[in-house]
Amino acid sequence: MLMQFFFQCFIELRGLLALLYSYIFKTSGMGKNDKKDLKKPDQKHEEASTKVKAAPDDNIDLLLENLEQSNGLSLQSEDCGGSDRKSVLHVEHRNLNPETELKRYFGARAVLGDQRPRQRNRQFHRSTWMTSPKDSWPRFSRPGISMTLLESKDGIQYFTFEHSRDYQQVQFKFLDAVESMDPNNIVALLQLNPYHIDSLLQLSDVCRIQEDQEMARDLIERALYSFECAFHPLFSLTSGTSRLDYLRPENRAFYLALYKHMMFLEKRGCPRTALEYCKLILSLDPDSDPLCMLLLVDFLTLRSREYHSLLQLHQDWEEHRNLSQLPNFAFSTALCHFHLSQQEDTDPEESDKQRQIADQMLQDALIMFPGVLMPLLDLCTVQADPAVTSHSFFGPKSQLGQPPALAELTALYVGRTFNLWREAAVMLWLEESVKEVLCRVNAKDPLKHSLITIISKLKMQRYQSAPRNIHRHVLLSEIKEATSSLPLEVTTQPVMGFDPLPPLDSVISYTRPERQHAGASNESTLSLFFRSLLPNFNLQEDDTEVARAGQELNQEVNRLMVAMRDMLANIRFQEPPREDNPYRDEEEWD
Repeated sequence: MLMQFFFQCFIELRGLLALLYSYIFKTSGMGKNDKKDLKKPDQKHEEASTKVKAAPDDNIDLLLENLEQSNGLSLQSEDCGGSDRKSVLHVEHRNLNPETELKRYFGARAVLGDQRPRQRNRQFHRSTWMTSPKDSWPRFSRPGISMTLLESKDGIQYFTFEHSRDYQQVQFKFLDAVESMDPNNIVALLQLNPYHIDSLLQLSDVCRIQEDQEMARDLIERALYSFECAFHPLFSLTSGTSRLDYLRPENRAFYLALYKHMMFLEKRGCPRTALEYCKLILSLDPDSDPLCMLLLVDFLTLRSREYHSLLQLHQDWEEHRNLSQLPNFAFSTALCHFHLSQQEDTDPEESDKQRQIADQMLQDALIMFPGVLMPLLDLCTVQADPAVTSHSFFGPKSQLGQPPALAELTALYVGRTFNLWREAAVMLWLEESVKEVLCRVNAKDPLKHSLITIISKLKMQRYQSAPRNIHRHVLLSEIKEATSSLPLEVTTQPVMGFDPLPPLDSVISYTRPERQHAGASNESTLSLFFRSLLPNFNLQEDDTEVARAGQELNQEVNRLMVAMRDMLANIRFQEPPREDNPYRDEEEWD
């Protein structure tokens, strides 16, 4: 690549300057005694002389650093707020690689194994940060995706992916294949276009449903590799200043690929790496947050034990985002303070301080969101005290009296994080806080009663309806406790796996040619989701054909899986003649 060529030139230039500097000393007649005399002047002159001597190397280092940053490959991100402290959206390249986390757990030898010797004979691929290309993948050729810089404003760069005319035609064929009622059309399309993004995302979902996690993960990694090869040179994964508008359909697949990859990492036991991807997704559009990463970041932070990171996010964003109004932040920040108070290397005085903060925050969270307690105890298989279950504040009334949006957020948080509350010490702390809250509620203090009444009224007004991005997050989470709480306007509309709940104000850059559509369908969200994965799936059959329909669905899934495995195993591309230089990239940057 040109960037690598420039980098090598600068390295060689540094060496030439060093040789030139040495040559000047020799030709000027300076001996050892002369060099010693250079150290005799006063301190100010010595410092000035040192700065002059170091200037050439420093300038080269600065230029190399700027070159790295301009290519979007800087290892350190600049703080968006202009302070010395790292931004909460700071992403580190090394933490995007799950091997970094696995090495920390199991050691490098256990993770790498015999990987290094085999790499000597592998094909040469473009260097990427998010995924490592595999020899089993089809030979990569640009599928027709590119990235364009739209504008730069106030230190923020706005990018968008674009589809070439050929890729648009492939996209139209993909949409036709989804509607064709024949899954073989999707497999055939992927065979001809092995790096078509939406086809990779769809087949990954099919593999995941069939519990073929390895292949599902491999297809997502291939999609991310295709995206990363299309990055603009100025697009940065780490700075937190690169934006992608979710309103543009071309950008949505990148969001979804990152999200699915993140969830695979979390299930694989790499929560720290998943947290880094969560921050990356959030940094792409922190204002709109189209996938609602703020509903997930607390869980991944607790899983990875990055407690200070979550508290910093809460502190920095509370003023303009009201994070404490979300159940997940209200409870998770309290849990962070509790874990900090339990650390063995913490000073006793600091530990007591953290515990007091944790107690107060948890009690406030229970008063603000009493409907969280009973579902949380149920999933933790803990029998609550009769004094708690029979009390009007925590009893069934607290569940029935929740507004719809709050019930959705509560179910999402409980279904996702209940395992974090199962620890004996955490459950004991929760029990103590519940007792204290009941004492505060039962107190005949008119001020406290009026405050609780005001909180209840505010909740009824604020949480009446959830925005579309929260519904989208619930669908992607696949948490049954949350999906069952989705409103009818979501469950009765078509939901496609490759573009769940698209924004109503989408920015369309190209349109699909008009074709005759079938009549409107009243299928549910679940049936439409399966139909988006398996076009032959049809839930609207007569009751007498239910058994046959289920059998056909199973056969269709198996047929698709066999065809897909056969395609991925047998697809071969003719290799072009290799040049003498094995380290040359497959394609130069224009």
